[in-house]
Amino acid sequence: MKNADLVLGIDIGGTTTTFGFVEADGNCLAETEIPTMAREPLSRFMDRLAQQVRQAFFPFAANRSLIGIGIGAPNADHRTGMLNNPPNLKWGTSVDLAGLFQRVFALPVALDNDANAAALGEMEYGAARGMEHFIVITLGTGVGSGIVVNGKILHGTDGFAGEIGHTVVDPEGRICGCGNRGCLEAYASAGGLCRTFFSLSAKQGGESILHSVPFSALSAKMVCEAALQGDCIAGSAFEETGRILGMKLADAAVLLSPEAIFLQGGLSAAGELIFEPARRSLERHLPGMFRGRVKLLPSGLGERNAGVLGAGALIRRRLETGKPP
Repeated sequence: MKNADLVLGIDIGGTTTTFGFVEADGNCLAETEIPTMAREPLSRFMDRLAQQVRQAFFPFAANRSLIGIGIGAPNADHRTGMLNNPPNLKWGTSVDLAGLFQRVFALPVALDNDANAAALGEMEYGAARGMEHFIVITLGTGVGSGIVVNGKILHGTDGFAGEIGHTVVDPEGRICGCGNRGCLEAYASAGGLCRTFFSLSAKQGGESILHSVPFSALSAKMVCEAALQGDCIAGSAFEETGRILGMKLADAAVLLSPEAIFLQGGLSAAGELIFEPARRSLERHLPGMFRGRVKLLPSGLGERNAGVLGAGALIRRRLETGKPP
């Protein structure tokens, strides 16, 4: 592959889809975000995405080659290229997403779970460079996790290893998008934070600067901004979210003994509002021999999209070796 060759990295989320043209050194060109509109037919999503991709690539077409496409998507099977029962995308129970992209773009395609792609991005270009054992947790519309063991992504038997977002916090708890009750995703996602805020507001009956905002209009960003302004209920919502997240991270740490756990995604942008209570809870729930040994860190990619970079690295590795990372 030539240095001028570009790959298209695509990060498909339940709310937004982000793509960019990734160079070999991890530099990302023309990063673009579009609404996923997860309830519309997949064909409409593909039409919108293809139009935006072609428009974004046009300025580079004369001098650069696009050689492949990497995709990170929820519940993606890296072996088959299928998307299976994604909890926040209403595209059907089993979709040949890799095949669809190959037909639309006539390029090689590599597909993996979105959190696995994010972990690969952190390993190739972020703070996990040189690490052999770590976990990446993505906090967005859902809660995903990419696990790296001995320097390789852990896929498990069927490609779905590491779905920490669908481990159970409370068996009688909230309904999750996957259909089960009490999953971590129902508490530590952006929507979970909003549900916690609304529940605390109703129970405590205290005044909040968000008291007039209906639940349908509430966003995690609004809760974050309120907490930063000293809103007690918003602060308590982050405290509770961090407590639950840290408890489940402790479970993961005991099972996998990682050097570090990285938080990525929209909710991680709240900084210490989420990190501080999560760290306390992580340490509190770890057995003695693990305490003080597992770092909880922000992504080293800053404002760069780990999912896009990881998807780009995914297809580059596939083209270079013929195998998944």
